[in-house]
Amino acid sequence: MLIPATKYRDPEAALTFLTGTLGMTADAVFRDEAGAIVHAQPCIGRGMLMFGPDAETPFQAYMIAPSEACGRETTTVYAVVDDVAHRYTRAKDAGAEIILPLEAQPQGGSSFSVRDPEGHIFTFGDYDPFA
Repeated sequence: MLIPATKYRDPEAALTFLTGTLGMTADAVFRDEAGAIVHAQPCIGRGMLMFGPDAETPFQAYMIAPSEACGRETTTVYAVVDDVAHRYTRAKDAGAEIILPLEAQPQGGSSFSVRDPEGHIFTFGDYDPFA
């Protein structure tokens, strides 16, 4: 199993966007004594994304935010969903930045891509390579 991981400058806003706008569920959220997120695990089905705050740690030395890379990513997240058209409408109605509209894909199914407020790219589609 692969679980992508990233960092956010504003983990609270990220969790709100991921769960509210993109419809993920907060499987687990770990907080420090002051209540700040130190690790979060939003999910879609059996898929999960782990994230934490942008902090000075040995691991963070190997990561860069999209804003530090001219808005580009080296890896994106693809989420298999049964309700891709509904999720597209939900994200669009919430004002999310849709970078690729909902459309049929040559490998099958349909998908769309959205950029979160910190520049990370998520693609939602109903093509399941394991089906």
